[in-house]
Amino acid sequence: MLRQYELIERVKAYDPDADEAMLNRAYVFTVQKHGSQKRASGDPYFSHPIEVAGLMTDLKLDQETIATALLHDTVEDTLATIQDIEDNFGPDVARLVDGVTKLSKIEQMPENERAAENLRKFLLAMSEDLRVLLVKLADRLHNMRTLHFIKNPEKRRRIARETMDIYAPLAERVGMYEYMREMQSLAFEQLEPEGYATLTKRLEQIREQDGGQVDAIALTIKHALADTGLQVEVSGREKQPFSIWRKMAERHVSFEQITDIFAFRVICESEADCYAALGVLHTVWQFIPGRFKDYISTPKNNGYRSIHTSLIYENSMRVEVQIRTRDMHRLNEFGLAAHWAYKQVDRPDGQVGWLRDLIEIVDASHDAEELLEHTRMAVYQDRIFAFTPKGALFQLPKGATPVDFAFAVHTDLGAQTVGAKINGRHVPLRTVLDNGDVVEIIKGPDAAPQLSWLGFVATGKARASIRRAVRLKERDEVAEIGRMLFDDISARLPAKIGKKALRDAVKRLEMEDEEELMFAIGAAKVSDREVMEALVPGSTADMPELPKQEQAISIRGLTPGMGFSLAECCHPLPGDRIVGVRKPGEGVQVHAIDCFELASGIDADWVDLSWGERSQGATSRLRVVLHNRPGTLAEMAGIFASSHANVTHLELTQRDDPFHTYELDLEVQDLAHLTRILSALRASDAVSQADRA
Repeated sequence: MLRQYELIERVKAYDPDADEAMLNRAYVFTVQKHGSQKRASGDPYFSHPIEVAGLMTDLKLDQETIATALLHDTVEDTLATIQDIEDNFGPDVARLVDGVTKLSKIEQMPENERAAENLRKFLLAMSEDLRVLLVKLADRLHNMRTLHFIKNPEKRRRIARETMDIYAPLAERVGMYEYMREMQSLAFEQLEPEGYATLTKRLEQIREQDGGQVDAIALTIKHALADTGLQVEVSGREKQPFSIWRKMAERHVSFEQITDIFAFRVICESEADCYAALGVLHTVWQFIPGRFKDYISTPKNNGYRSIHTSLIYENSMRVEVQIRTRDMHRLNEFGLAAHWAYKQVDRPDGQVGWLRDLIEIVDASHDAEELLEHTRMAVYQDRIFAFTPKGALFQLPKGATPVDFAFAVHTDLGAQTVGAKINGRHVPLRTVLDNGDVVEIIKGPDAAPQLSWLGFVATGKARASIRRAVRLKERDEVAEIGRMLFDDISARLPAKIGKKALRDAVKRLEMEDEEELMFAIGAAKVSDREVMEALVPGSTADMPELPKQEQAISIRGLTPGMGFSLAECCHPLPGDRIVGVRKPGEGVQVHAIDCFELASGIDADWVDLSWGERSQGATSRLRVVLHNRPGTLAEMAGIFASSHANVTHLELTQRDDPFHTYELDLEVQDLAHLTRILSALRASDAVSQADRA
């Protein structure tokens, strides 16, 4: 564990102007607050935040980040509050500590909650200041280093899985490859202990048998480059067990069939030297087609820059070579942390775009599970490169389509997409893009995202935007029905309704605006009586209450006083032939005689029933297929209004252009009343099909 003076010396070594007094206070504060708390290893708990702070000094981060690392667990695990942090260390440190605390709370939630709704907090905290994420990644890395002290194997596996699924990909996404590789290795050891042990043993055997082969290859590469006047540093290493394991799984091969387990890094003086070195290597050794990637001219989203190539060395040995400058190497290993360390807070354009997309996804997602799906798609997929006709470069996940490309360029372009060209040729929108494709999007001013696009888009941004647009369109359609019903409600009032009365009604019903009121009416979220009373207070005082369904219906064949209910599977109406089903300890459930539920068999007593003379007023469920064109919903609503039938529920169940299918619950008097309504619907040009559901 770092001592107080050692930590301060580390910070002062790269930041002589750092506030030494503030850092000393933070060190003492965390030691005092955590007091006698212990970790699973038996070490004092305060050793953990101090080690996390040490990791931050390795990255040469600013004093606020170091203080945040020291204090990051005090609010969560001690009696300290955010206000205490602000009083002692200022608002910037308090804000950062609060952000890390929110991320820590994710881990204490149940699995589904932690993986969904709290991911929203994670992304928002990260977007406000990426230093929050840097501290959290260091916190998780140190916890992984001490994971073996936790006795419960299930808990170890849960933490390892969370690290592999969330933290390692996020470390890669912000370019912190050193953190990513160590997290993956430590998590792999817990999740696949047998695989980890086997691969580690095989690598040890290779190390013992190669007789310094890695060093020899590195020296050969260096001499080959030096002969052409290039001054370079060359180092070699074995690939990590997890990296080998993943390749074995992806390629469906055994360890013996993995030929490129050695990787070599060539550090050059300049970018021009990198390309010169590439030319020399491809001249001296044969390169493997399809294994060459130029991330210098087209960097990854996280700012990573390097040239990757694979060569066939002596005896058909395959080796991977990465070529980069010294500056690229520093930024590649520690990503955004290196940008902060060297005051380059103008983050790479790709990184800004990624964060912008994440926030847009947060805003567009409808619920927690949807958010989880979209953000995982945005964070964890391998990338390809595609170009606009003017040469602008966009990175997309493998499997992306022109629709994904359009939304990546701009949300409005995605929404207006009607067609696409790839490399000058018209293609279907579901066509999968290849690396280097030039994509031209054809747009139309009246176009709108289609629900069917969800079947092939690959990006979280596209999926979130499409779902949001479809929901808004559905809301507009329901609001259109609401306006028709509102006119009918207004006509029953004693006075003409003006704008002021409508504004007052919106306030009385505690709604945001007129649009929300119309949607509520169309979706049957508010009753006619409530709307009338909100428009003209007191107007319903002399109006008789609508009879309850049970009061409006009588059933013959029941024992006096016996309770009954109308089955929701078939929604029987006065006029239907009916039968009762009675289970022990329950009332009688009334079904239509041709109910599918009865046909499938019910283990209960059947009771012969018929409608009483007073019976009228019940709810029927309809399925109506409308032509998808302007005004069809309004025409359907007009038929209901003229037939004096009230819609209590409306749902769009299928969108299959050029038709939309709705299921709705309709209050009618009896079967004859419903038959007249169905006849009117079927006679309408707006309706393709109308039936009882």
